[in-house]
Amino acid sequence: MPVAEGTEGVLAEMLAASHRLPPRCIPALVQEAGVRLGLASARVYVADLQQRQLIDLPASPPEQRDAGEEDGEAEALPVDNSLAGHAYRTQTVRVARPGEADALSTGWVPVVDGIGRLGVLRVRAPELDASLLEQCQALADLVAMVLTTKQPYSDDLARTMRTRPMSLQAELLWAFLPPRTIGTDSVTSSAVLEPAYEAGGDAYDHSLAGTTLHLTLLDAMGHDLASGGCSAVALAACRSTRRAGGGLDDIAREIDSTLEQWIPDRLLTCVIANLDTATGRLDWVNCGHPPPLLIRDRHIVAGALDGVPHLPLGLTGWGVPPPPVQTVHLEPGDRVLLITDGVTEARSASGELFGEQRLADIVVRAMVDGFAAPEALRRLIKEIVVHQDQRLHDDATIVLVEWHPRPGRSVCGAVPAGTSTRARNPDSTGHPVKLDGP
Repeated sequence: MPVAEGTEGVLAEMLAASHRLPPRCIPALVQEAGVRLGLASARVYVADLQQRQLIDLPASPPEQRDAGEEDGEAEALPVDNSLAGHAYRTQTVRVARPGEADALSTGWVPVVDGIGRLGVLRVRAPELDASLLEQCQALADLVAMVLTTKQPYSDDLARTMRTRPMSLQAELLWAFLPPRTIGTDSVTSSAVLEPAYEAGGDAYDHSLAGTTLHLTLLDAMGHDLASGGCSAVALAACRSTRRAGGGLDDIAREIDSTLEQWIPDRLLTCVIANLDTATGRLDWVNCGHPPPLLIRDRHIVAGALDGVPHLPLGLTGWGVPPPPVQTVHLEPGDRVLLITDGVTEARSASGELFGEQRLADIVVRAMVDGFAAPEALRRLIKEIVVHQDQRLHDDATIVLVEWHPRPGRSVCGAVPAGTSTRARNPDSTGHPVKLDGP
């Protein structure tokens, strides 16, 4: 269904106003646009750093509120046990019809940047029909763009998305990390890092260049500020080398020599990989790291990505040769898990290891339930934290990659003329509507 006439003007004016807008004024901008579209109200809820809560974005932090502005803590809704959370988890629009005590319908619209989930938009109106919901989806898409542009330099947004203070080494690492989820019609890459507020030496990177998805997963020795610095330096060396046209072995050599020169006596394990999203060819090097796992047809393919072992990086002075580049060809629908040892070696209070099989089972269950990679990964890290009774003894970092080529799509995602770009699926920005309530 085409967006209703007049909606474009409202959204264009909102976009123009957003360019110089302070981040704390985003809620007022969204509310104004929502009213102009025919809503009684429109409010933004953002996911917290660990994707456990959806937090109402306040108009401004308490110390900056104007006289008469509402006080009190922002509303927080659980991702796992609320209608708003259901919309976030499934990326579907949820609508609760009016009850006896309420004359307004309430809708929850996913706010998604590309395929990376940011939160939800709560919309209220006497009736949320198909036409108005289509406009709400367009508004949510624009909200995602505004949040994405403001987030890198907004302490207001950072405070809202954090539930407690962050350690210095974790602050250092998060400053270097890319968005949690990136992807195209052909591939999705999603990552999580725990403990989010006390992370030490783990770090990840993923990026897209042409048809190549680059992946890096690092685990620096130790769990202190020097460990965070070691991983940050390694990420910088990785990006500098690949952006200059270097291959996987070049990246490994550059990280190795950089550590030897500037952070001696620190070792780092890693997996560095390139996936050709057009052909499914996966090239990787493994330097002392747990081997990636390949999940195909709902099972781990034993030993598929074990490859040739190599020593950790940081040993240039010992005359260590560069790691060999290894290759495998994926099949459509394959999922690859890159993990640090804090994942499979996570122990319960009784000493039971989390293990590879439990890890794969959780991912497979999410696949069977129809969830895309970001939600499968959110569920997986939640189970790891629960397994350790909320007390992680080591960083647990995971990158989950799903190769899902779509026939008929060009490299740039073009679709045949006449095909709706609002076709909805779990890896798109689309949001099928579900009705809830009386």
